[in-house]
Amino acid sequence: MNKIYLAGGCFWGMQSYFDNINGVISTKAGYANGTLENPTYDLVCHNDSGFAETIEVLYDSQAVSLAFLLKMYFEVIDPVSINRQGNDIGSQYRTGIYYLQDEDRDIILNALAQLQLLYQDQLAVECEPLLNFYPAEEYHQHYLQKNPNGYCHISRQKIESAKYAKEEKISFSKPNDEVLKEQLSELEYLVTQEGKTEPPYQNKYWDHFEKGIYVDITTRVPLFISDDKFDSGCGWPSFSKPIDRKLIKELRDSSFNMERTEVRSRLGDAHLGHVFTDGPIEKGGLRYCINSASLLFIPLEKMKEEGYEAYIPLIQK
Repeated sequence: MNKIYLAGGCFWGMQSYFDNINGVISTKAGYANGTLENPTYDLVCHNDSGFAETIEVLYDSQAVSLAFLLKMYFEVIDPVSINRQGNDIGSQYRTGIYYLQDEDRDIILNALAQLQLLYQDQLAVECEPLLNFYPAEEYHQHYLQKNPNGYCHISRQKIESAKYAKEEKISFSKPNDEVLKEQLSELEYLVTQEGKTEPPYQNKYWDHFEKGIYVDITTRVPLFISDDKFDSGCGWPSFSKPIDRKLIKELRDSSFNMERTEVRSRLGDAHLGHVFTDGPIEKGGLRYCINSASLLFIPLEKMKEEGYEAYIPLIQK
């Protein structure tokens, strides 16, 4: 059993909605990440306490993934609205995802990075460790069950539809080392897990320019699109930018008496390659030099079938 804490406006509707999702064991309405002890509803609403109305979600991770719960969460919030959801205004109604486990952070950041692709405005959803959580007063718990006609910024239809939501699309996670050794070739394992470099001009994608998307071979997280790929003459796949920089990590690399910037996938922590500043000026001046062995290519015509439909608009047809 795992827990995640979600702030998405008034907790009455949020709690009813998540109570209906298969795999959710229980929920509590409460106040998270504030500055007082044992806050009351009145203090949260009328004082600068820093709390957000939040629900605690206890879920069976064998029945439902955190990635799917976040997908459901995004469907009932306005992620670019600041301190407001529906008719409720104030910092206590801000949106936020608060986690207990460090490994959940990368899943959350990856989900937010994918969500950002759908919006021009910057997301206003917080991603922070849980500092504190205080259950709300009893009359707030499962409020809409007790008061079916009570106010809710989430439609009754949306709340009811949560009962039938199924996790059918791909969810991203990193397999354990034993599974990786079975799934990956020897070269793919050496590159992604031990930071090796494949030979130039002797890899599958260095001169590959078909339309589609390149994903992390260890987690299937989308990383690059074909529109950002260019021929750099270096013998490895070169991209002007990732789909979103939140999907990767850039680390100092001083190996082999060189100063370079290593690129790793955020969720899978797989070694991808390096980024250099000698890329085309018209494309931003960067060159992400990536090992083919770190990537899996999904052609445009198969992206929907493979679960990457949301990324199709990024590719110029």
